[in-house]
Amino acid sequence: MKKLLLFCCLFVTTAVQGQPLLKTHVETGDLEGVLDGNDLAVYKAIPYAAPPVGDLRWKEPQPAKAWEGVLKAENFGPLPPQPTRPGRTADMMSEDCLYLGIATPASSVNDNLPVMVWIHGGGFQTEHYGGDLWTSLARRGVVIVSIEYRTGALGFMAHPELAKESKGGHTGNYGLLDQIFALKWVQRNIHNFGGDPSKVTIFGESAGAISCSILCGSPLAKGLFRAAISQSGGSFAPWSDSGRTLVVNASQKASEQQGLAFQKHLKKKSLKQMRKMGAMELCGNDVGFGGFWPCVDGYVITDDLYRNYERGDYNDVPVIVMTNSDEGVLFTGYMQPDASAIESFKKQLQGYFGDLADEAQKLYPGGTEQEVVYSSGDLFRDMGFAWPSFAWASLQNKNGRQPAYAAFLAQPSEVSLASGSKYRRGVSHADDILYLNGTFLNQPEKYPTEAAVAEIIQQYWVNFAKTCNPNCKGLPFWPAFDPDKTTTMQFSNGASLIDRPNREQIDFLDRFFKLQREKTEGMRKGNLR
Repeated sequence: MKKLLLFCCLFVTTAVQGQPLLKTHVETGDLEGVLDGNDLAVYKAIPYAAPPVGDLRWKEPQPAKAWEGVLKAENFGPLPPQPTRPGRTADMMSEDCLYLGIATPASSVNDNLPVMVWIHGGGFQTEHYGGDLWTSLARRGVVIVSIEYRTGALGFMAHPELAKESKGGHTGNYGLLDQIFALKWVQRNIHNFGGDPSKVTIFGESAGAISCSILCGSPLAKGLFRAAISQSGGSFAPWSDSGRTLVVNASQKASEQQGLAFQKHLKKKSLKQMRKMGAMELCGNDVGFGGFWPCVDGYVITDDLYRNYERGDYNDVPVIVMTNSDEGVLFTGYMQPDASAIESFKKQLQGYFGDLADEAQKLYPGGTEQEVVYSSGDLFRDMGFAWPSFAWASLQNKNGRQPAYAAFLAQPSEVSLASGSKYRRGVSHADDILYLNGTFLNQPEKYPTEAAVAEIIQQYWVNFAKTCNPNCKGLPFWPAFDPDKTTTMQFSNGASLIDRPNREQIDFLDRFFKLQREKTEGMRKGNLR
C-alpha cells in the first residue's frame, strides 16, 4: 500500500506557480477573494443572477445588478430554503440564493486553465453549493466553480397559472434554468479567474448528476460545456402524464396538477397568494407536501432523454458515469422489518413489475426479513442510479461520436454516510464525495487504502477535465465503455477493470424500462389504456 501511495503521489499535477489571483473583475463589478493556503484564491459568493424574490419567484433567472466598489466574496451565500436539520438552520437560508463560488490556482487571467463546474445533489430539495469547493481538485491545475440553484417548490413547482405567464407556456424546472444561467455566466466571466471557457466540464452527484444528464440532453445548454462527469445519477426513464414515480418521469401537465394539489394543500386560492407566502412556508419542515422534481416541459427537457439520445438530439460530449456498490443502503438500510415485510415487498415488486414480478423476485429475493432489506436497497440502487447510468453510457457508446467511461466505486471502508446501518455491505450513496473532499486524502495514515483510491479518482477526474480523456501515463488504462467487454473501472484497493457489475439485474431493468417506454408512448398515442 505504501508503494501505491507513492505511485499515486508521483502523478499529482501541481498548480500554477505564482501569487494567486485574489482580485479580479466580472461583468457586474470588482471582486476580491480570500487566500486558501498559499496557492489558491477563493471567491465564496458571487451573485450570478438577480435575487429570485417577489415577482421573480417562479420566473426564469434574470441578470444580476452591478455593484459599486469592491465586493469581498469572503463568505458563502445562503442555502436555498429547505427543511432544517442540525447545522442547517433557517437563519442560514434565503430565497436570495443564486450565488456561485470559485476556487482558482491561476496567477493570471491568461492562464487559461480547464474549468470544472460542480452541481450539488440533494434530491432537488436540499443541500448547498458551499458544501465544498473541491480545493484538492483545484490544486491539480483546474478552476473549480460551484453553483447554487433553486430547490424544492421554489425551484421545481409547475402550475397552470405560471404556464400562462410564460411566453412559451412553460413552467417548472426553474432550478435547471438557474444552472443553465450560471453556465452562461461562466462562459462570459471565467477568463477573469484564469479559466478557459472552451474547456468546461460539468460534474455532479445524485441530483447534480441527474442535472448533468439533463443538461447533456437540453438544447438550452448547447455549447456551454465540453464534458460531463456523473456520480450516481441520470434521467433516462420514460415520461407520463400520470405523475412521477421511480419508474416514470412526469410531464409538465402532470407537474401542473401537482402544483394545483400543493396550492390546495396550502389552502390558497391563487398563485398570487402563494407568492405572498414566506419561503420557508413553501420549503420548510412543516409544509407536509414535497416531491417536486424536473418535468418534461418541452423547453428545458424536450422529451424522454433516452429517445433524444437514440435520435442524436443531444449535446454529444465525453462523459464519465460512476455508481457506488451499495447506493440503496442510505435509503433502505434503516428499515426495521417485521413479519409483514415479506408480503409487503412481494406486493411492491408486483406493483412495479406486473407480469415480470416473478422474474424480479428471483433477482431481488425477499424470502426473509433480512433479504427484504438487502433487496430493497439493491432495487433502489439499480432503479434509481445503476440502470440510468448504464443507459447513459450505453446510449453514448452506441449513438455518440464522443466516448463514455464507466466506473464502479466499491472500496471497503469503515467510513460511510450510512455507517449507522447494520445492513451496509458496500459504498453507500454519496460516499463518493468523501473521495473528492479530502476526508481520506487529508488522513492517509489513518485511511491509507481509501486515500490511495481517492488519489487515483481525483487524477482521473482532472485528466478528463484537461483532455476529455481520463488516461495519463502512470494510471491504469481506462478504455471507453463497451457493455459487452471488460471496460468498467472499479475503484477498490486501487483501480482495475471489471465486467459490468450486477449485470443480470441491470439487463432485466433495461428490458423492463423498454416495455414501460413503449407503454407510455402508446398511451400518449391513444393505442393503450
